Amino acid sequence: MKNIRNFCIIAHIDHGKSTLADRLLQSTGTISDRDMMDQVLDDMDLEREKGITIKSHAIQINYKHKDGTEYILNLIDTPGHVDFSYEVSRALAACEGCLLLVDASQGIQAQTISNLYLAIENDLEIIPVINKIDMDGAMVEEVKDQIVDLIGCKPEEILLASARTGLGVEAILEAIVERISAPVGDPEAPLQALVFDSVFNSFRGIIVYYRILNGSIKKGDKVKFVSTDQVYDADEVGILKLKMTEKKEVNCGDVGYIITGIKNAKEVRVGDTLTLASNPNPEMIKGFVEVKPMVFAGIFPVETDEFEELRECMDKLQLNDASLTYELETSQALGFGFRCGFLGLLHMEIIQERLEREFNQMVITTVPNVSFIAYTTKGEKIIVNNPTEMPDVVKTDRIEEPFIKAQIITKPEYIGNIMTLCLGKRGILVNQSYLTQTRVELIFEMPLTEIVFDFYDKLKSQTRGYASFDYHPIGYRDADIVKMDILLNAEKVDALSALIHRSRAQDFGRKLCEKLKELLPRQQFQIAIQAAIGAKVISRETISAMRKDVTAKCYGGDISRKRKLLEKQKEGKKRMRQIGTVEVPQEAFLAVLKLDD
Repeated sequence: MKNIRNFCIIAHIDHGKSTLADRLLQSTGTISDRDMMDQVLDDMDLEREKGITIKSHAIQINYKHKDGTEYILNLIDTPGHVDFSYEVSRALAACEGCLLLVDASQGIQAQTISNLYLAIENDLEIIPVINKIDMDGAMVEEVKDQIVDLIGCKPEEILLASARTGLGVEAILEAIVERISAPVGDPEAPLQALVFDSVFNSFRGIIVYYRILNGSIKKGDKVKFVSTDQVYDADEVGILKLKMTEKKEVNCGDVGYIITGIKNAKEVRVGDTLTLASNPNPEMIKGFVEVKPMVFAGIFPVETDEFEELRECMDKLQLNDASLTYELETSQALGFGFRCGFLGLLHMEIIQERLEREFNQMVITTVPNVSFIAYTTKGEKIIVNNPTEMPDVVKTDRIEEPFIKAQIITKPEYIGNIMTLCLGKRGILVNQSYLTQTRVELIFEMPLTEIVFDFYDKLKSQTRGYASFDYHPIGYRDADIVKMDILLNAEKVDALSALIHRSRAQDFGRKLCEKLKELLPRQQFQIAIQAAIGAKVISRETISAMRKDVTAKCYGGDISRKRKLLEKQKEGKKRMRQIGTVEVPQEAFLAVLKLDD
């Protein structure tokens, strides 16, 4: 065990984590030059296309130190985007140390700080590394000062590297061995392993990844999951190289995988404890905090008879992404589907893409919103996740909405733009401090509803990409929230309803009606599009009917004949309007997200 080191790489998005992981694998010969490619650990097409890491990836590296000792390094590469911070927290729980990577040309950013705090909470040894020192815009000395201010280390403890060229990689490997402590645990004690991830394989069932804290696990052992109390046979155990490598035994301190032939996704939970059925250690390891979804949206199958298939796909996807939460929901317009909780808008987009690519499921996603708390006049507390659950206005005493603390780090010249944006989104400025002469940190308290839609995109465009953004929830506060319904020919379309602040409702309703007017196909009868709060209509647009020329067959003759035909047509349209239904295309649901475009 004294020759094992478990570590992960944490950083802000696009600071070079995956590239550094590539160099570490290449320089230690873990991967052959033939198999080498950029972002080698990112095995999803989506990750390569977007150039981001979505899933944490574990891999074992064999490293020979200059004194001749052989070490086993278990590396976990983590995502950088705020929407995937749950992946980072799970990776940190399985490690003793981490590399904190900072881009020499960009310096410390919001996600660097929040990931660093996660690492400090887990009591990890932190090795600061300045990456991309070969770039023209590298500000090595400035960034060194920022890191010293942030974590209080000595300047000589900071390593300099270029992940692209491989410069400084050897020094990083030596620092991992010398600074990070070996895992502590008792190899003779009963088995106690922390489950930190799992994937579904259609041939082998569910593959569970774990880190052993005490004891060891052998092929053929009977293992037990503590939280579900289920017992299984260990058909195969092994370690994670680039591909899974089978072993007879996985020892204390190691990171490995186990295949037991479990087929039901509900039987495996991330954060669970694995032990032996014959000699159990019933104590649960202090795993991870329960994930708190930030954004809620409905996911419905395009064809209603594909609902059961979608349910299976959601189960399998949740195995691989433990931060996804969902429950059953029905909608008058869309039939059966799921109410899903996501950590953010990017997370929601990725889930939708993965459903389409990995499971071939075409889905409709409704307007995203957050969960509110409504208090009735009788004093009951109702959690409102979607507009249909909202109690009647007459019975509602007050409504509370979730607030977040937003941390934005930017250059001083963009402070005005950010203030305008955040105050326009009902934000309250709490603090403004200069980290260095060229970096300023702004702390706002804001309603989560306001950042759900397009806040991040606007922030990036107004600061030319020079602002980094991070947030965490700080509880609920009273708010004047109303339910806005969309009516088509006096019929409510529940999938387009939204919970919105009263000051925004009029403007939002008008924009939405105008957008729907563009998107809804014309019918042979008139369509009235209305936005209403309760019984009060706040906006209206009308799609005029397509006119069929019924008088075309009249050549010459008396005007009364033409009038008779037009009257007959008018009657027909009236009848048609009573029984005709309005088809709402998928673009209309997506239009709500892109209202300001």
